[in-house]
Amino acid sequence: MVNFKQIKTITMKVTLLLCWVSSISMALSVLSSCALPQGGFLKKGGVTAAKGSPLQPGVRYEVRKALQAGVPFRPQEMKRYFFVIETPRPPMMAAANAKAGQMTVRTTAYCHDESDHIVYGRKNALGTDLKFGSVRSAAADWSRYPVGTRFRIAGQPDVVYEVDDYGSALVGTGTIDLYKPTQGMMNQWGVRHVDIEVLQWGSYERSMEIMRDRVRWPHVRRMVSDIESNVMQATMKSLKPQPLAAAL
Repeated sequence: MVNFKQIKTITMKVTLLLCWVSSISMALSVLSSCALPQGGFLKKGGVTAAKGSPLQPGVRYEVRKALQAGVPFRPQEMKRYFFVIETPRPPMMAAANAKAGQMTVRTTAYCHDESDHIVYGRKNALGTDLKFGSVRSAAADWSRYPVGTRFRIAGQPDVVYEVDDYGSALVGTGTIDLYKPTQGMMNQWGVRHVDIEVLQWGSYERSMEIMRDRVRWPHVRRMVSDIESNVMQATMKSLKPQPLAAAL
């Protein structure tokens, strides 16, 4: 004879067991995304980076204190800490990634038919034609204004100057020499202190590549030496340890 009371009791126990298993499964799922071993890291996407594994630049990491056995899980009481490892910039390209800025500089002018430039004709230090239009050529010390640096002079909103040349008299100074197609325009400009806005910094790397075979000239050797010094300082600064602390 079927004992319905016993069947009912067994059914209730099985139901409670299934509910308990389901609850445990859900809890483990939550804990797997929220609770990590002590010292562990959780990065975006739920991928766990174990203690001692290398951290990836540009990834947002989350640090949480581990739960001990028997401690109830209370999400509202858990403290969360985040940090991001910055992606290091190649020091040779530091100038290319520098922020744009405004400054006052001393400027002069030069022409392709000056006595000290006539041997180069209308060519710049890159071997291309000197420019005079909406984009105009400029010469400078490449250790201060690397090749490719672009800037605009206040009062000339429609003109962009690009550093594509250098000169021995400019090395060691902050002076920028602006190209003019005639000596009359060169003399008219004279010497002026102007406000400039740097739109884009050039590249130390490209500057070094161009000057590598020209170091027999003293002014080129000095620019190369100054760039190497700038790169060394940037490298030492980037290698300086940054303190990272999180109280759990």
